[in-house]
Amino acid sequence: MKQLHTLSKYILLIAVFLMIHFFANAQVSLAGKITDSNTHSGIAGAKIHIADLNLSANSDSLGNYHIKNIPGGYYLVEVTSTGYATKIESIVIKGDIKKDFQLESSLTQLKEVIVTGVATATEKQKTPVSITTMNYDDLLQNSSTNVIDAIAKAPGVSAITDGQSISKPVIRGLGYNRVLTINDGVEQVDQTWFDEFGIEADPDAVNRYEILKGPASLAYGSDAIAGVINLIPEQPLPEGQVKGDVLFNYQTNNGLINNMFHLAGTKDGVAWSARIDNTKAHAYQDPYDGYVLNSQFSNFNADATVGLHRKWGYTQIHASYFDMATGIVDGTRDSLTGVMERQVSYPDLNGGAPTYEIPTHQEQTSYTPFVINQRIRHTKVVWDNSLAVGDGRIKATFSYQKNQRQETNDPTIPNTPDIYYSSNGLTYDMRYVSPQIGNFNFSGGTNGVYQSSQSLGTLMLIPNYNFFEIGGFAIANEKIGKLNLSGGIRYDERTFNAIDHWVDSTTQAPVAPNAPNGFHEFPGFTSHFSGMSFSFGGTYDLSKTTFVKANIARGWRAPNVAEAAANGVHDGTVVYEIGDPTLKPETSLEEDLAFGVNGKEVDFEVDLFNNSINDFIYAKGLKNAMGTDSINNSLNAAGLGAAPVYKYTQGPAQLYGGEIAFNVHPSAAQWVQLYTSLSYVNGGLLHVPDSTKYLPFVPPTRITADLKFPISKLGNNIKNAYFKAGMLSAFQQNNIYQQYAIYNGLNTALTPYEYAASKAATKGYTLFNIGAGGDIVSKGKTVCKVYLICNNLFNTAYIDYMSRFKYYPVNYTTGRVGVFNMGRNVSFKLIVPIDFSPKS
Repeated sequence: MKQLHTLSKYILLIAVFLMIHFFANAQVSLAGKITDSNTHSGIAGAKIHIADLNLSANSDSLGNYHIKNIPGGYYLVEVTSTGYATKIESIVIKGDIKKDFQLESSLTQLKEVIVTGVATATEKQKTPVSITTMNYDDLLQNSSTNVIDAIAKAPGVSAITDGQSISKPVIRGLGYNRVLTINDGVEQVDQTWFDEFGIEADPDAVNRYEILKGPASLAYGSDAIAGVINLIPEQPLPEGQVKGDVLFNYQTNNGLINNMFHLAGTKDGVAWSARIDNTKAHAYQDPYDGYVLNSQFSNFNADATVGLHRKWGYTQIHASYFDMATGIVDGTRDSLTGVMERQVSYPDLNGGAPTYEIPTHQEQTSYTPFVINQRIRHTKVVWDNSLAVGDGRIKATFSYQKNQRQETNDPTIPNTPDIYYSSNGLTYDMRYVSPQIGNFNFSGGTNGVYQSSQSLGTLMLIPNYNFFEIGGFAIANEKIGKLNLSGGIRYDERTFNAIDHWVDSTTQAPVAPNAPNGFHEFPGFTSHFSGMSFSFGGTYDLSKTTFVKANIARGWRAPNVAEAAANGVHDGTVVYEIGDPTLKPETSLEEDLAFGVNGKEVDFEVDLFNNSINDFIYAKGLKNAMGTDSINNSLNAAGLGAAPVYKYTQGPAQLYGGEIAFNVHPSAAQWVQLYTSLSYVNGGLLHVPDSTKYLPFVPPTRITADLKFPISKLGNNIKNAYFKAGMLSAFQQNNIYQQYAIYNGLNTALTPYEYAASKAATKGYTLFNIGAGGDIVSKGKTVCKVYLICNNLFNTAYIDYMSRFKYYPVNYTTGRVGVFNMGRNVSFKLIVPIDFSPKS
């Protein structure tokens, strides 16, 4: 392919640049002392980090630090230390620079550096786009079961869930291919169009989350029309250190066991790290359903990184492998007891036909998924480079990714996947970052993705396909007094090729064109899409602690493979889906306005948005000549017929709302802190009947509140301790997608209870949580870190509106429809740090 040949030339060019730069550019360094602003004594163990270079150092026992291998240039430097407020300064580094920092005592970190969607590392308050972050300490102090569940309560963020193992991120009411996931610095290339496909990433490998809310097409192209979830790994260790940790996590509700071993080091500019971990859980429990059969899962993850830092910049290679096996809940119950049943097949019973039976307690607590189940594997190699060019630099990042998804639905052939999608993907990102020119800087370049996907299973909803996308962009920043302006423009092109495919209408096996019983399931076609994106906005400091932000951005999204080319029964929803290759790309225009205060006693931020989308793509139920639901029976012989027919179409949509975060951290009473948030979004299609007026997965209004009591020292053997109590309240969702019933095969004749539930509002709920933790120390060294978290303290029975289980089969013993979310869950975490660093 011509585009891939061109890409290989770029990769070779970067390799040549690396060889040349081995001997180019003058090496500079940054050194100084970190002190307490009140006592002026040195602060030991403070961290100095330059995000744009992946370089850091720790201060010694006297507060002194020294960072080598710094290419000359203009950088944002972040200084952090436990018990002190973060310090962020922009520094021009030429030659050997001496720079001292004074930190103010504080248990709250108000300032942050972000790297998502910006040309260079930027202070969060100075970027006009709305960004939510979650750091490693936040992750440790909360309990979750997958990588997206960990952030599902962040302001403006929610998740579409299929039990405890699968969560699809939703930002301000938009999900699926409208949210782009960045993992290890590159776009995750997978199959996010499917309802039951989650994100193939391990929570243990994530050190920090950055969530960009709003169109991010300027930096990332198509599929970032709603925003970006950036999963950021840990930073390389400072020079001379060899450290690691061992993690153990156990959860009571689902028997989750998570073990992880991680070790990393840096010597003479060579940084490396390695990790291996495993997580498994049996079926979770709720107050009404007991064990939710087949919600069990297990996943294995391994990753390694090696990098080289020199005077010319850095180069590093990262490799990872993720392997998950998970059951899929179908909600079938025994009519007399209400207990969820297991689908089985016995050769000597009913001729081997599938049937259901009540599971034993051992099967209810099994860690091995039953049929129906999925196995998901994701292999990835990333090559990341930063090369100094004068006072500027070239950033070049490439990745190869292989995604394999298998779904086994038939108990008569339990080892044969009915659905098997295997894809190969390549990503590339090459950009020039300018030096600081007065108060102005810019970056420009090209990035994109290639994916080729093949179906290896016995059922096909989509054709085999490939696509290639390339985009060029320019981003600029200017500081004018208290005003920080940021903006840019981008143009993308995507070529999508669907492969022609014929099947036997009785067996679904591939056949030659026009063969007997041949069915032209997927006509081949090629589509070309293009999109123009832009973003312009600014932040203005009304005072040292008060700011306003405004931004307007245009994004775009090309139709995904299901929307353009589906032609078959969607096994997860039991409807016949028809794609449309003539669909246009979605385009959005979003306006954002924010006001915030970062005070010593109080900080709060109000973010408002309005998102207008042209040509929004959605599935619409078709009608027959009689005006009733269209039914497709062409695949009856294969057991997949009699399905309501949906076809993808498009029209205008609008979403609006916002988030409020209000936090109190009094300096006179540092033993207490209050963190609260409110998230609201309203979204729907315009100029359509009431049955399709509201979008299906727009989350209800949500309020969170956490009261935290930090204790810097408790006796002689506990430090950095805390106790917290929290509350989450989700409002009733009245704006219901009225065609959801048909889209899940519900009707008044066969499923009257479920049909009625799908037309009614989803009730709200309130959950309470508590947690405590701290560091256990001996002779001044941390022996271990302990965390205890209890979610759903009062074992409240509830169904979240974002759960795909909410209209599952009725429990005839209680009359309740759906499968409920997890009940009370106590999580215990133990982290044992390892330090092999040479003694100084």
